[in-house]
Amino acid sequence: MDTPDQLPLSGTQWTISAAGHEAVIVEVGGGVRTYRHDGVDYLDGYAEDELCPGCAGQVLAPWPNRIRDGRYTLGEQSYQLPLTEPDRHVAIHGLVNWVRWQLVEQSPDAVTLSYDLPPQPGYPWPLRLISRWSVGADGLRAEHEVSNIGGEAAPFGFSVHPYLQLAGVAVDDLAMRVPGQTRMVLDSRLLPVAATPVDGTEYDFTSPRRIGDAILDLSFGDVVRDADGGSSVSLAGPDGASGVTIWADREFGWWQVFTGDTLTGVRHRRSVAVEPMTCPPDAFRSGKDVIMLKPGATWRGVWGVRPGA
Repeated sequence: MDTPDQLPLSGTQWTISAAGHEAVIVEVGGGVRTYRHDGVDYLDGYAEDELCPGCAGQVLAPWPNRIRDGRYTLGEQSYQLPLTEPDRHVAIHGLVNWVRWQLVEQSPDAVTLSYDLPPQPGYPWPLRLISRWSVGADGLRAEHEVSNIGGEAAPFGFSVHPYLQLAGVAVDDLAMRVPGQTRMVLDSRLLPVAATPVDGTEYDFTSPRRIGDAILDLSFGDVVRDADGGSSVSLAGPDGASGVTIWADREFGWWQVFTGDTLTGVRHRRSVAVEPMTCPPDAFRSGKDVIMLKPGATWRGVWGVRPGA
C-alpha cells in the first residue's frame, strides 16, 4: 500500500510575491504564516512544519477572543461552546483556526481560500468564509467575506491574530501607537468587567510611546478613525527610521494588543500581537458590537500590514 505524502503541520503552503513583498498562506487555519519585504520579516511567523504557536496569523471567527464559560444566550436559547482554553474555562478564538481551508483561486501575487463552517451544537449556524490574501507595493492585504448560508440570523464577530516585529528590536524598545481611547478592564481570567478611558493612564498609547515593561493583553475601543473610517496601529524602532503598521477598514472598531508575556521560550516578548476586531471579548454574552448576519447576508472586511510607521 502506498504511503500518502506527509504534509507539513500547517498543511499546504501558498507563497505569493510582488514588488519585493512575499507572504506564505497556509491551509490549516487559512491564515498567514510569514510576511516579509526585501528579505526583512515584519510578522513573527513560524516554520511550515511547526504547530502554529500562539495563534500566529490565524483567522478568528465566528468570534474573536474569549467567551466566559463558553456559554451565551440568544433570544430564549442558551448555547454551550467547547472550552478551548480550559485553564480559564473559556471558549477562545472561534471555530476555524484549526480546520483545513480550500483553495479557490491562485495567482503569483494572491491566493483565495474558503471554508464552510458546519452548524454544530454550540454554534448552529452555517457560514461560508472566503479570504483573499495578496501582496503588492502597499504591502500585505487581506480581504475577508463571511456569508450566512443558513435560514436563521447568526451572531458573528471576526478578527485575525498577526504578531508584528522589527528585526533586532526588543518589545520593550518599540514605540507603539494605538488609536483606542478606552480599554477593557479585565478580571483574573482576562475577561472584561468594565471599560475605562485611557487618557492620562499607563495604557494611553494614542500618541507613540515606548512599550517598556508594560504587560499588555488588552482590548482598546472607541478608536480614533482615519478619514476613510478605518484605523491603524504602528510600531517604530528607537531610531525612528524603522517601523511597521497594521491597518483595518471601518468594519473593525476594536484593537487587541498582546505583548507575548505568556508565550514560552524564544517567543516570550519577542513580538506584539496586534489584532483588529469587530467586537470586544465576551461579545456574545454582552451583545456589544455583535453582528447579526441575516440569512443570505455577507459581511466584508479588509486589513493589511505595510512596512513603515
